[in-house]
Formats: sequence, structure tokens, C-alpha cells
Amino acid sequence: MPEATGPAASWRIHLPHTTAAVPIARALIRTALNDIVPTAAPLPDGDTAELLTAELVANAVEHTAGRGPIELVVELLAAPGGCQIEVHDSEPAGPGELALPDPDAEVDPWQEHGRGLLLIRALSSDCGHRPTPHGKAVWFTLPGIPAQRRREEP
Repeated sequence: MPEATGPAASWRIHLPHTTAAVPIARALIRTALNDIVPTAAPLPDGDTAELLTAELVANAVEHTAGRGPIELVVELLAAPGGCQIEVHDSEPAGPGELALPDPDAEVDPWQEHGRGLLLIRALSSDCGHRPTPHGKAVWFTLPGIPAQRRREEP
């Protein structure tokens, strides 16, 4: 994989520690990827970025005690393009397993929880978590897609 040369643009936004944070985060990602184009570097698929961001924010709201806001950090990468998105929260404990699941493990189709991290693992080019001075950051990266390969909006 080519090494990134750094962010072309980045944003750091505090979100409320409520379920209202999820649609706000989706709208912010949509705006960042569709309305703000600071570089000629390829951008990631916006629908995937929105979905995975919503999963991380929803997890932060559901699985943390509500001490302080949730922080959304978006970096558009200059080269080779794409983005890295992080969600910071106040809970120091890491999220569930972000490694690829065992392909032979049986999945319960009626299970209501645990699909978010599976989506993040399956749809991102990389993901993980790290401690921060005030809790943790859970992140994912998406590769850039050249403009001619991105689907056209109607």
C-alpha cells in the first residue's frame, strides 16, 4: 500500500453525547466529502464513510458513560487519497474485537449487536483503536477512489 504524505485537510468536531450525534456526524461526513474538495487526491466512497462513521459514533454513545462530548476527527489524505476518520470518547477500555473474525465461526443471524465492528473491519482498508489522554480513539481508513470510478449522483 502506498504511504500517505499527510492530511490535505482535517476537521475536529465535538458532538453531543446523545443519539442526535449520529445523524449530525453523517451530515458532517457527507459535507466534507461532497461539498468540500480541497485537493485533487481521490476521495473515498461517501456512503461507506457515512455508514462507518455512524457505527463508530453510535458505539461511542451507547458504550460510554457520557462524561464529556464525543469528538469526530476527519482527515482527507493528500496522497494516495482517501480519508481517516476517528471517534474519540472518554472510555479508556478498547472496543470489541477489531481483528478479522474467524471465517469458520458460526454467526447468529438474529443477533442484534456486534454488526458495527464487523462492518468496519469488512469495509475499511484499515482500522483500530488507541488510547488518548482522555479515553480512546477508534478509527478507520478508506482508500481514495478516482473520480471516474465513483458513482455519479443523480
